[in-house]
Amino acid sequence: MCKRGMERKAFGKELVRLGGNYDVIANSRIEINQARLLTLQAAWMMDKYGNKHSASQIAQIKVVAPNMACDVIDRAIQMHGGGGVSQDFPLAQMYSFMRCLRLADGPDEVHRRSIARLELAKLLAKD
Repeated sequence: MCKRGMERKAFGKELVRLGGNYDVIANSRIEINQARLLTLQAAWMMDKYGNKHSASQIAQIKVVAPNMACDVIDRAIQMHGGGGVSQDFPLAQMYSFMRCLRLADGPDEVHRRSIARLELAKLLAKD
């Protein structure tokens, strides 16, 4: 996305310097780092406490990572313009794959429900 934004010109300027493209790039980096750190936290919890006690973090990853990837890929498609959905770049295929992944292990709503139940169970256990 960054490379294409620097190479592509519109109105005599590099695309990254137009409109809110700095925000697009920054938000993409932030979201990638958030998903990465959540994944590292879940892996650490799995190593330390086992899979059963890491169920909430695992479910969170199953929601966050594919959604983040779809959002970042969509922004990259926008940055590439019409080429983003052509066969010249792998972005359309990547988006399609990530969208399918969101359904492969159950829809987001199932994972969100699991997360909510685990959070409520923690609260009830304290009382």
